[in-house]
Amino acid sequence: MGETAQDLDLAFLDMSGTLFHDNGIVERAFGRTAAGLGVDPGSERFRQMLEHLRSSPGQSRSEVLEQLFAAEPDRARRAVRDFERHLDDLLAAEGVCPVEGAEEAVAQLRAAGLRVCLATGHNRHSMNTLLEQLGWTGLADLSLCPSDAGRGRPWPDMVLTAVLALDLGDVRRVMVVGDTAADMQAGRRAGSAAVVGVRTGAHPAEALRAAGAHVVVDSVRDLPGLLRAPVASRR
Repeated sequence: MGETAQDLDLAFLDMSGTLFHDNGIVERAFGRTAAGLGVDPGSERFRQMLEHLRSSPGQSRSEVLEQLFAAEPDRARRAVRDFERHLDDLLAAEGVCPVEGAEEAVAQLRAAGLRVCLATGHNRHSMNTLLEQLGWTGLADLSLCPSDAGRGRPWPDMVLTAVLALDLGDVRRVMVVGDTAADMQAGRRAGSAAVVGVRTGAHPAEALRAAGAHVVVDSVRDLPGLLRAPVASRR
């Protein structure tokens, strides 16, 4: 593999852990959700649920909550609703922090001729709130959440939806970027020839490579540099 800017049409960028830090608000929103459903924060059940949440970064938050309450469909639906409400409250009160240089890196990718898609595991309302808070509503050509595509990561649906929505001809010409194993798996399953891990989020370089990353860089700030040399040379 040796993709350069001339070989790429789209940068498909994960948001949380790649473009911004959530400062722990996802876990706190989950804690409030679980407590509201009668799960004692000091219990073994809560510990196991939190561990499952932590082991599933990059995946659709709704899908993870449905897994946690799979034996109780009514509670699962309530968990999704309550989580979204608590997350919105925390976003409004605290916001998130962009990764240093993230906005500039996206601008450089677009200046190099790439289209840009931003992706999240949250719902559309939360994604729009994030984009508005960060001042990024016009930053990319497209933004996607799992409900736009069918399934979240590690499935390839969101990457393939971006290719279709932007009328692109070859998924191999998509650079998929993220901080989790699920991001890497989604890129590989979609057929991307440039799957890039970043070290600013949930998973270390070793886990990203094991999940299929062609290359791992320190942060999103390094992406424009990948366009000036074949990605394979930056392993």
